[in-house]
Amino acid sequence: MGCRDRSPKRFAAPLPPTPRGAFVPDNGGVLEMTREDFEELVAEGLDRIPQELTRLMDNVAVFVEDEPPAEAPDLLGLYEGTPLTERGEWYAGVLPDRITIYRGPTLRMCGSREEVVEEVEVTVVHEVAHHFGIDDERLHALGYG
Repeated sequence: MGCRDRSPKRFAAPLPPTPRGAFVPDNGGVLEMTREDFEELVAEGLDRIPQELTRLMDNVAVFVEDEPPAEAPDLLGLYEGTPLTERGEWYAGVLPDRITIYRGPTLRMCGSREEVVEEVEVTVVHEVAHHFGIDDERLHALGYG
């Protein structure tokens, strides 16, 4: 299992969902972005991964959740499954691996849309790399920590 956990630049309580374009008078400085816009950024992050690699991805699903588990409130992304490098003949008929990207902590740690775009891309690449069997130490060395 692999995860991307970064402490936010600012701390704020999770916000309830707001309609697109709604004004939030005091949100503690949390960047506003609809779930749909965030999901689009995740899709764009996946699209930026070279096609040669995405063709090799096997039995993996990507999800967006608003918040991570309570015991890991700063978690940006999580890979759950069996990396391609560890699969053997026994690997058949199993549920897909799961990559989850968390919207809340990402928005709380970023100060602009541009930062969110960059952070989502780094997090998506980080979690996809776990699917390929790349560990956190190597990802940090490559700048995807």
